[in-house]
Amino acid sequence: MTKLFKIFVLFQLTVYNGFSQIDDQEWINFRGKPDLSGFTLNELPLSPSLVWSLSTGARTKSSPVVSGGMIIFGNDKGSVIAAGTDGKIKWKYEGGTAAEAPPLIYENKVIIGFNDGSLHSIDKNTGKLVWKYKTDSQIAGSANSWSTGKKSGIVIGSYDYYLHSVDPGTGRLQWKLETQNYVNGTPAVANNNIIFGGCDGFIRIVDAYTGKEKDTIQIGTYIASSPALSGGMACFGDYDGNFFCLDMLSGKIGWSIPAGETSGSVVAIPAISRNSVIIGNEDKYLYCYDLISGKLRWKFRTNGRIVGSAVVNTSKVIFGSTDGYIYMLNIQDGKKLWSFNAGAPVSSSPAVTKDRFYFLTEDGRLLAFGNK
Repeated sequence: MTKLFKIFVLFQLTVYNGFSQIDDQEWINFRGKPDLSGFTLNELPLSPSLVWSLSTGARTKSSPVVSGGMIIFGNDKGSVIAAGTDGKIKWKYEGGTAAEAPPLIYENKVIIGFNDGSLHSIDKNTGKLVWKYKTDSQIAGSANSWSTGKKSGIVIGSYDYYLHSVDPGTGRLQWKLETQNYVNGTPAVANNNIIFGGCDGFIRIVDAYTGKEKDTIQIGTYIASSPALSGGMACFGDYDGNFFCLDMLSGKIGWSIPAGETSGSVVAIPAISRNSVIIGNEDKYLYCYDLISGKLRWKFRTNGRIVGSAVVNTSKVIFGSTDGYIYMLNIQDGKKLWSFNAGAPVSSSPAVTKDRFYFLTEDGRLLAFGNK
């Protein structure tokens, strides 16, 4: 119990110190931070209104990011779109094939993967191509960034069975790590470590600078999504519906929740706030567990599969469902505070800034919410 308490304290310091350094008008990673925790200090309005809606005319499974007063996302036509906070398109980039992966903002670049296996770096201000890197198969997850102080990189998983790291300035390969199956999700990054799962059923901890494995933990089932990190712990689900919390210090599972008879796959990324970890399931429920013990605190049922990832702050949870609704819940008891009928399935993770939050619907609309 003493060790778990230490981890919990470290988690508190990591979350709050890390987020205090981020501009509250920026959401440069589709989970808010490289650790993929989905936590924000930004307050969510209690009764938000739809401020505007932008239709792109193409389906999308991407998620939006926000930087420099622009909301940026991809769609199934291969377009990367930058919209202003007024809902008007600033620029559009054509990648030539579907962009299911969410973008990453790195300095003045938009980094995004496409279904043909190419990773594109686009100038954030002009929408012009800066460089392109090619993997040998589809890119389904978002890129992430790492920095050791002396060196930085952009890391991306591919269906070519490799995790790739490329130079942010040139797009040249720095290293790549071979796995035994597809790398479908987004790699999480913390303390110069890269943590990711794959369809080979392993969680890998990798040194960001060298690309060498530090530890490999066998789960045994497809891991289609990504881990969320906090204070030495990594939480993730697998394709069979099991949910795990890994102690990265020992390389052992701290606790796990076995799939029930009605469980669906876990393809969402957990969200972590204080000592709560929240995850959606294809069984239509959103679950909240105690981060330390794994005890179930509450669950909330929607009428559709939950494949997108929630975002949390200290008091609220916001997420979408394939039933076409966006929900806001009280984090303490899971009671519904607000909902909105988006009119189409929602599988994106929201982007949250100080006065707005943004969702994509699968029929290609970008929705902006705030106080009118």
